[in-house]
Amino acid sequence: MQTELSQKLGIEHAVFGFTPFPAVAAAISRAGGFGVLGAVRYTAPDELKRDLDWIEAHVDGRPYGLDVVMPAKKVEGVTEADVEAMIPEGHRQFVLDTLAKHGVPELAEGEASGWRITGWMEQVARSQLDVAFDYPIRLLANALGSPPADVVARAHDQDVLVAALAGSARHARKHKDAGIDIVVAQGYEAGGHTGEIASMVLTPEVVDAVAPLPVLAAGGIGSGQQVAAALSLGAQGVWLGSMWLTTTEADLHSPALTRKLLAAGSGDTVRSRALTGKPARQLRTEWTDAWDDPAGPGTLPMPLQGLLVAEAVSRIQKHEVEPLLGTPVGQIVGRMNSERSVQAVFDDLTRGFEQAVDRINRIAGRSGQS
Repeated sequence: MQTELSQKLGIEHAVFGFTPFPAVAAAISRAGGFGVLGAVRYTAPDELKRDLDWIEAHVDGRPYGLDVVMPAKKVEGVTEADVEAMIPEGHRQFVLDTLAKHGVPELAEGEASGWRITGWMEQVARSQLDVAFDYPIRLLANALGSPPADVVARAHDQDVLVAALAGSARHARKHKDAGIDIVVAQGYEAGGHTGEIASMVLTPEVVDAVAPLPVLAAGGIGSGQQVAAALSLGAQGVWLGSMWLTTTEADLHSPALTRKLLAAGSGDTVRSRALTGKPARQLRTEWTDAWDDPAGPGTLPMPLQGLLVAEAVSRIQKHEVEPLLGTPVGQIVGRMNSERSVQAVFDDLTRGFEQAVDRINRIAGRSGQS
């Protein structure tokens, strides 16, 4: 699965794997792909440094990258406490009532909730970059549009390529104008924050919009046949995230969540604002249903929703309250029906890719003879 972009980066397969788990990122790169570590959960620079040290020691000299969440427009002087104060009391009560309805225990005294909105604030992302640029990363990806111009310039000064996700051709053109090197065309099927346009439509639109920049196709891709389809639409690689959640190297810390992912079908996800305030595809649960119910208070805009539900999500995850337990994941979850190693996923991808290419070659050969 070689393309011009994969050759430029020195990887065997044009498969870019986004993951929050260092062990998965390293395994993706060792398998011949390109592992990309998600940094949003790192609120302390030392934590990111520890995991980048680990990747360096386990990646066997293969290339890898980092994904940050950094808004293109800076908001000055706003602290987490300022944002927290904007949350209406009625929404706080709705969270408490929903947790009480399902008997969700509280966290232990003094136990901090897990993920907070701090990972989405620009100053945190910049501190992550101060750490990351001390390592030989080859790619910096941003999930909230183009990074600020000075960040793009800093990356280029260190020979680091910059990628940004786009849900429309209009967004993709903005990335090109901002000096982005790679555009990730993320279709409606994808897990996490995603737009309204399906991958089959979006990928060729973005390819045409930003040519000659390389495009990675994302959303609804989990087989070698789908990789072949993406490349035939003009992409120079694929960007996979959900597929790695049920690999043996992943560390979800939740057997119940793993069971739910393995049992889910492609129709068991929903685009909901329940997690962050922006539409994000995730497992459909009684938690997402509660927030999407017209009888409820409705979700708050980002970043208020993320702060509002942070402790609740931690409680649900810690105590594995299955009716409420979910995670961002794409429609490809319907193919994620067994726990496999990252290498086994790659073996399946390459085998399916070869079968698809052989099939198309046979079709082309027959049409050429008629």
